[in-house]
Order: sequence, then C-alpha cells, then structure tokens
Amino acid sequence: MTDPQGPPSRQGTAPRPYPVHWEADVVLRDGGIAHIRPIGPDDAGRLVDFYEKVSDESKYYRFFAPYPRLSDRDVHRFTHHDYDDRVGLAATVGGEFIATVRYDRTDEHGRAVSGAAGTRAEVAFLVQDAHQGRGVASALLEHIAAVARERGILHFTADVLPANSKMVKVFTDAGYTQRRSFADGVVHLDLDLEPTAESVQVMRSREHRAEARSMQRLLRPESVAVVGAGRRPGGVGRTLLRNIAAGGFTGRLYAVNHSFAPGTDLDGVPGLRSVREIAARGESVDLAVVAVPAAQVPQTVADCGEAGVRGLVVVAAGYSETGPEGRERQRELVRLVRGHGMRLIGPNAFGVLNTSPAVRLNASLSPGMPHQGRLGLFTQSGSIGIALLSGLHRRGAGPSTFVSAGNRADVSGNDLLQFWQDDPDTDAVLMYLESFGNPRKFSRLARRTAAAKPVVVVKGALHTGSVPAGHAVPVTRIPDSTVSALFRQAGVIRVDTVTELLDAGLFLALQPLPAGDRLAILGNSESLGLLTYDAALTAGLRPTPPLDLTTSAAPADFAAALTRALADPATDAVVVTAIPRVTAGPASPAAAPGDAAALAGAPDEGDDPALADALRRAAGGDKPVVVVHTALEAFADRLGAPGGEGARLPAYRAPDRAVGSLAEAARYAAWRAGAGDPGRVPAFDDIQEAAAAEDVRRLLPPGSPPQGVTLPDADAAALLARYGVTVRRALPAPGPDAAVAAAESIGYPVALKATAPHLRHRPDLGGVRLDLADEGDLRRAYDELTARLGGPAELLPVVQAMAPRGVDTVIRAGVDPAAGAVLSFGLAGPPSELLGDLAHRLVPATDRDAADLVRSIKAAPLLFGWRGAEPVDTGALEELLLRVSLLADDLPEVVAVRLDPVVVAPQGLTVLAATVRLAPPPARTDLGPRALSQY
Repeated sequence: MTDPQGPPSRQGTAPRPYPVHWEADVVLRDGGIAHIRPIGPDDAGRLVDFYEKVSDESKYYRFFAPYPRLSDRDVHRFTHHDYDDRVGLAATVGGEFIATVRYDRTDEHGRAVSGAAGTRAEVAFLVQDAHQGRGVASALLEHIAAVARERGILHFTADVLPANSKMVKVFTDAGYTQRRSFADGVVHLDLDLEPTAESVQVMRSREHRAEARSMQRLLRPESVAVVGAGRRPGGVGRTLLRNIAAGGFTGRLYAVNHSFAPGTDLDGVPGLRSVREIAARGESVDLAVVAVPAAQVPQTVADCGEAGVRGLVVVAAGYSETGPEGRERQRELVRLVRGHGMRLIGPNAFGVLNTSPAVRLNASLSPGMPHQGRLGLFTQSGSIGIALLSGLHRRGAGPSTFVSAGNRADVSGNDLLQFWQDDPDTDAVLMYLESFGNPRKFSRLARRTAAAKPVVVVKGALHTGSVPAGHAVPVTRIPDSTVSALFRQAGVIRVDTVTELLDAGLFLALQPLPAGDRLAILGNSESLGLLTYDAALTAGLRPTPPLDLTTSAAPADFAAALTRALADPATDAVVVTAIPRVTAGPASPAAAPGDAAALAGAPDEGDDPALADALRRAAGGDKPVVVVHTALEAFADRLGAPGGEGARLPAYRAPDRAVGSLAEAARYAAWRAGAGDPGRVPAFDDIQEAAAAEDVRRLLPPGSPPQGVTLPDADAAALLARYGVTVRRALPAPGPDAAVAAAESIGYPVALKATAPHLRHRPDLGGVRLDLADEGDLRRAYDELTARLGGPAELLPVVQAMAPRGVDTVIRAGVDPAAGAVLSFGLAGPPSELLGDLAHRLVPATDRDAADLVRSIKAAPLLFGWRGAEPVDTGALEELLLRVSLLADDLPEVVAVRLDPVVVAPQGLTVLAATVRLAPPPARTDLGPRALSQY
C-alpha cells in the first residue's frame, strides 16, 4: 500500500483531544488478548522498535518499494495525528506494538482534504510477521472503520499488491459492501463502511471463535503452575496443588514459590521460584493458578506475562468486594493481565474444573474430583458452586467443565457460552448469575447456544437493588419482567432457586427431551399419584389419570406398567411414583397387604434395589422417565448412579419438583423445535421511515434535554401515522358548546373524556362518559363531569367518536439502557397495572414473537372467546404490535410509546390514545467492533 503525504494541519483548528474511548481490549483468533489504542507522539520509540521487527517482504507490501527503515520525518508523521483527518491505531501486547493501521481523509479523487470536504479515506495496515495469522488486522479493521464512521468517513480505499493475498483477504472477508478493480499491477479496493448484515455476522462469528478459543486455553491446559504453593501442608496454594494432583491432572504440574530452594519437590511436583524459571527450562505454562496475597499479585502477573502464560485463575481476595480501594486494585489487575495478552478468571475465584479423562483438572477448592458428566456449570458465587457440585455428586451426576468466576472481572458467563456452544463434552449448560454485564450479548449468545443444547439459568439478586459485592464490570438493573422476556426469547430455561437448577440439570443430564406435554403417571401410591397429577396440571402439562399399582406391586409390575406407558403413542413422558413396597414378611406369609407383619418383610428401609433395577431396565429410548419417591433415599441414589444396566433415572422427593423439571424441558423442546424458524420481521409497504426520521430530527433538535420531550398529541399521532398506526381523533372541548360542535363534526354517538394527567387511563375515577347519542346526552354528561371532578381547565375534556365494542388492551414500547427496546402487551387497566399481567419481547419482534406475545398473558382467553364471547381480531392486534416494534427499532430516539387503550373488536381495532416520548438514544454497544468490557 502506498502512503499519502496527508493534508496539512487544519488551519485554525486545534487538534482533538486524545480519544480515550477508542481504546479497547480484543480477543484474537488464537484466544490471546491485544490492546487497541490510538497512536500518539509518545509512541515514537515503540514504532521504531516495531518496524525493526517487520520483515523486508512485509515492508515492501506496505510501501510498494524497499523501505528498510523509517526516517525521522516518517516517525513524526506516523505518530502525530489530529484524530480526525489522520488517525493511527496500534495493537499492543505487553505495551509493545504488534500491528498498526492508519487512515488519511481524501476526496473522491484521492486528494488529501480536511473535515467535511472528504467522506473517503485511504487505509493501510502493517502487522509484525510473528503475529500474522492471529486475526490482528481483521480486528484493527473493525475498530478503524468504527472510528472513521464517527468522523464522518463513509468509504475506505486501499491499494494492495496482488501478491499480498493475506491483506486482500482481510478486506474481502470483512463483509462490507465493496468494489474491486485491478489496474497498473495493483488491486484497488473500495469499501462502504456502513455495517451490513454480512459484516455484523462476520464480526460475531470471529468473536465466537476467538472467545471460545480463549476459554479452551483456560479449561484444557496442558500445563498448570500453582503460584503460592507452600512447603508445608495447609494454606490455599498447597490445597490447590493437592487437589490438582489428586484429581489426576494429565498435564505437567508445577509448584511456584519465591522461597523455594533449587531442586524443591512437593510430593512429586517440581517446585520453582518463579514461572520465568519454568520458561527458562524450555517448558511452557498454559494456566497459572494464583494463590498469593493481593499485594503480591501484580508482580506474579508480570512474571506470568513475561513467561508466556496464557491465562490466570486468581483465588486471592481483597479486590472489589472490599470497597473503592479494592475496586481500583481490581481494575489495575485486569489492565495488567490483558496488557500481557492473558485472560483472567477471578479474582476471589473458587476455581475451575474439567472432568474429561483427557484433562482431569481440579484447579479449585473443591476437595474431590466430581463425577464425569456432561453439564457445563458457571457460577459467580463460590458457595453456590460448592452447593451445585455437591448436589450433582450426591445424585450421581457431574459437570463436564465448571467455572466459579468470583468477582467476574474479566471472564464472564458470556465467554463460557461461547465455549460450551460447540464443546462436544457438554450437553447442557447450568448458570447462576447475580448480575449482567452485557444483556444484549447474553441474549444473542444464549439463543444461539440454546438452539443446540439447553441453557438453564438462575438469576439471583433480583430485589436487592444493588450489585453483588465485587462485580466491578458494567452491570445493569433491568426489571425482572425484562429479564424474563430476554430469557424467553432466547430459549433459556429460567428457574427461581438453586434447588430447581439442580433438578433441571439432573433431568437434562440423564434423560431425553420430551416430544410434547402429554404425561403418564403410574406408581404404588394413589395419594402420591394424585398429588403428581395436580402438580402436572399446575405446571401446564396434560396428564392422564394416574395408574395405581397398589402398595403390593412388585418390581415386575412396575416394569410392565412402565413398558406399556412408554409404548403408548399418546404419551410423551412418564412419572413413576414410589413409596416403600409392602410385602408379606416371613413371620406371616398370609398377612394382609397393609398390616404390621407385612411391613416387616418390606425391602430395606430407604432402599429397594430390585425396583431400581426393574425401572432402569424398563426405561430408556426417546421418552423421558422421572421418579417421585418418599422415604427411599438410597433407592433414589441407585436410580441415578453411574454404571449398572439400563437407563439412569432422575429421582425427586416431591411431585412439583419432578413435573416442574419435565414442564420446563417440554417448553424448551417446543421452543427448540421452532428455533430453526424464529419467524420474520415483516416489511410493510406503507411505512415512511425516512419521513419519520425527519420528523424526529425536527421534534428533537440538537441541545434537547437528556430526559427528552413528550410529544403533543397531534405530533405523536402524526409520527405514528408514518408507521401505519392510526390514532382516533379527539377534539378539545373547553366548554359544553365546544363539545357539541366537536360532536357534530365527528358524528354521534361520541365519548366525552377528561385527559388531565391524573385522570388519563383511569376510567375507574369516572373521567369517561360513553355512548352519548345526542346533544342532550352530551350536555348532561359534560355538566356531571365538571360538577364532580372539576372545571374544564383542570379536566381538559375531549370529544371522540365511539369505537366498536371489544377488549381494551395496552401496547407499550420502551428503551432499557442495557437490554434495548422492549415491546410490551397486556389488557388495559387493572390486569396490567395492578396485577402486572404484561408480556414482553425484545425488539425487533418477529411475526412469531407477536403471536406469542398476544397469547402469553394470563388474561389471553378474553381475546379468544372466553365463556362464549366472540373472539376478537388478534391478527390486527399482532400487526399493530409489529408496526410499533418497527418504529422502536428504526427510530432509537423514540424511547417510549404507549397506546392505551387499544380496543380490539371482532373485526379490526381502534387506538384511542397515544403517548410518545423522544430523547437522545442510549449508546448501542452491541453493534460496534469487538471489544471486551472496559474499566
């Protein structure tokens, strides 16, 4: 690439200040981290050092001629930028440049210009040879393109030698709309920098591969060093070392402590004074587990970075959980770790586990290696992590991999979702989350993962109103209803307690998903069967009446009944209920089934090996089976224990826990069956998007207050009309004569309404009079209204034509700063306002989302002919929801829309009132270039 000399400094214009918001940490293709930042005058030495490490071939590709060294003039040009017409970015690792990119603004003819005179720029890259192939140039292109768009540049141009195929590929694979030509031995590329669906997909695919790879480096290490392992048993470091060794780690293991003497050996593990000593022996360390006090961690991180360690687990406390000073210490830790190209789990972490026979890593404070399983576990709490591991272990299940992230300063649940999506050892994901760092990204990743395997989440800290101690990454306090909507659209199974998380995890670990919601119930207790039947109905399943095998049923009777139920094509799943069996004891062979002598001959208390074996052998296949038991703890353990013949069965102590897990699995299976066709966002021919955007610019001029403006009714109706939403006209009635004149222009019958803020949407206060058939009715209603509630100046009455009878509903769209635009629906009045019966979906909604939204509220039967009423026009309602969704998605300045009431009749609907608020939109972080959370 050639390099233009660049325009002179902009006359009379001071250089822009250093744009700190352009700095970012990015995950590269191999899972390592690079820091991207603007190049400044202080970087002259770094630039020269960087250039000296670039091969002659790469320099030739950059300058189209031999260019062995940079002149002083070159160094000045490449380090002095105005951050507008001339911008340079560098990717750094360990504070040193590994790649650079710069653009120079030009006009249509390639001449250097300043400011608005040019909307094009020539762009050029240079990547150190040792770092080529890591995706550095692709990451830099994303960031320099975002910078250019911010500065009003719409196109990049680049000239590339045909032999420089790697750089040609960087441009052509980016997904931008582009034109390509060849002349004079040079490939000329022109890129339109407006993001496209393809460029966003390319960016997200690269993000997925890179972040998954960065987690793989942490969870499948070939070598581990425990920094802070003491010479004497006891202490956190020595405990971690012991757990890793006892767990059977298949890779190399080192103990590190600065006080070790040469040749130190800790129970067969070599001890060294520093990680750099390991590197000096020609050996590498993939993962360092840091168990030194917080004050010693920075030196340890530097030591690990210089030795090429790929990732850290920091178990040390004393960070954000301790207050402002600790929070700053944590920020510095993250900057230091990422600056050396590493990822961080923690600090204040419980640790990580991988039960794969090829790895067998227990780098945690868990004293024993759990059973090998196929569940991915993520928690932000060590105590919850202990409870999950212990609960699964007792039931014979276990994780594939486990991460307890502590303060979650770097690695989060989003990173683990990237890894588990394609992990062949993981069939389901269980997560305990106390806070969200990036809800939009979580929704996107969870949906993609859930399309292949279940994701079960407990969202803790719902009502505290505060962020859990230590979580210093950006977090959000979004309403719980929005969280539920986010989960529902993403196909996430949401549960409320850790017990329910374990119950769902046990089911998913041991049984297939049900094909539907039809449930058979059988067992030896009529009462337990009826309780299970009731619980199934409450959970939304369709159970058949329970089959009572009686208390004298033998294992063979259970097996035969289970076999018949599983063979029934009208059954999707089976619940077996079991209490201690009653058999004839040796003292009284002829005893009646219920007497004391019979109980004396029952199986051992709490166990029934024969019944467990019979059920396991009879189960299996593609239909799930769960067991509800009382007083049979050992029997329950046998059902889920590894080994033995037949299927492993989850067992629960209570019917609601068993059918709850089944119901969640059935709903998830139904969602997944449709995940391949999530619906479409429709395009309506009558929408005037450009005109609506112009309306917004006029109604929200620059300098508008941050809280925004609520539009007058006429402006709100006009803006909604651009999207095909018609609001029924209401005429002001400041006096009875004006009311009569308005009614005569509209036509009787009419409604008289008070629109004062304290009366709007409150028909229960008597501010509305309906079906006024003539002038006499209207005048009497006007007098009654003003006599009871106040004068016209206070009530602000209006006259409106009557709408056809129907069901009053409310439609809202609002912008949550973290989750984005949310579309809500419910019945108007008490159902939504008092009982909270609202359904939510994230924008943009698809046609399937709109249909689900209408059917998701508890009061939905009122729309579909409840108790013989005529069903209303839900098709028109769904179209209105989609139009409002498009409005909120196309116009981010529209931060709130409320249509209330919307009267839905058997044919058509009527919007009687609308409120629209405009405000400067919150920044979107999910559409920009790839970047980790900043501090």
